Amino acid sequence: MSIERQLQEQLAENREIVSALLDDGSAPDAEYTIEHHFSSTNFDRLEKAAVDAFKLGYEVNDAEEMELEDGSIIYCFDAIAHHELKVELLDEAAKQLLELAAKQKVDYDGWGTYFMGDEEFEEDEQLH
Repeated sequence: MSIERQLQEQLAENREIVSALLDDGSAPDAEYTIEHHFSSTNFDRLEKAAVDAFKLGYEVNDAEEMELEDGSIIYCFDAIAHHELKVELLDEAAKQLLELAAKQKVDYDGWGTYFMGDEEFEEDEQLH
């Protein structure tokens, strides 16, 4: 699949995820931990992608090895950002990270975050 098509699909998914979270009552003004997922069967390529993500300002967790249902092994890591659940920020990150993945020949597997209800948001606000 071309990077342009992947980007268009990711942009649509960004809107769906944000809409679903907000429709379920997740706090719109909270600071979210956004985990962008990368994977590859080639550890060296994945490591280079992690270095590139770090240089772009993302927190990068240690790569993990996972065994798939068919017995094959993949490696994965998350590039982590902290910001509000704004589609514009997620779209910018998706474009940047899809380009990084294409450059390093690894897979960008989208992003995830956690529901932030009023209680979590209030507790987080009290810490600042």
